[in-house]
Amino acid sequence: MQVIGLCRFSYPAEGGFQVGHETIEDRRRYLYAPERIEDRLRSFEAITLAGLRAQTDPDFTFVILVDEALPEPLAERLLALIQNMPQAVVVPWAPGPHRKVCQQVLNMARTDPAASCIQFRMDDDDTVAVDFVERLRADVKLVQPLCDANRLVTLDYNRGFVVQADARGLAAEECTLPYYPMGMAMVIAGGVRQSIMNFGHSKVAQFMPTVTFTDSPMYIRGHNAFNDSRQKAHVQPVRLPRADAATLAVLQNRFGVTEPEVRRIYGA
Repeated sequence: MQVIGLCRFSYPAEGGFQVGHETIEDRRRYLYAPERIEDRLRSFEAITLAGLRAQTDPDFTFVILVDEALPEPLAERLLALIQNMPQAVVVPWAPGPHRKVCQQVLNMARTDPAASCIQFRMDDDDTVAVDFVERLRADVKLVQPLCDANRLVTLDYNRGFVVQADARGLAAEECTLPYYPMGMAMVIAGGVRQSIMNFGHSKVAQFMPTVTFTDSPMYIRGHNAFNDSRQKAHVQPVRLPRADAATLAVLQNRFGVTEPEVRRIYGA
């Protein structure tokens, strides 16, 4: 069964942001502001790609949705980061309605639209456990009768870590978050054109059966000053403790994220 991941790398969609902008050009200026985009490139390299490169099952497609007008220097840096990752595909797209564009991009990535597939999604500062793709295929077999009887089924992995990376290294805290985007996957039946991006992540249980697994940490939720959810007024700061030796070992073993590499990337 094909496994497809989607990451919107600072894509200036119409909608899909909690931060409001009057025009697409305003949104582009916000997204490509030097301090912000530098932080996103670093988190993408240090966190997102670390987990994906270390997958125990390398048979997946990772679609990176970008603005067709992504400035050339940024596009070159992004391509350099994934040059040795055969699963990664960069898809440039004109700004358009958030959910519709993501649905189109995911459907284009399906090698056989008549066959079932598994889809997952993440932001450019999130990642998944090194056995995530392997687990998806195994867990679909566990719930195969449910998938056979439904057009859509959500697999929810609710245990993970909130992590902040910086030049000092890693701050982190374990968490349990039900139905969060980076800890979810969706089984899409053959012939169904809907995608994981057609649904608000917190509302999937209103539309389809869901199965929650809580046995081991399966995701990292990236946290930083540039998170979309952090831009609203009166948002309370989240203070994460510096990662101790035990936490650092879990982050390395489960996600391929190491403090020396984080320090190198953020200290550059």
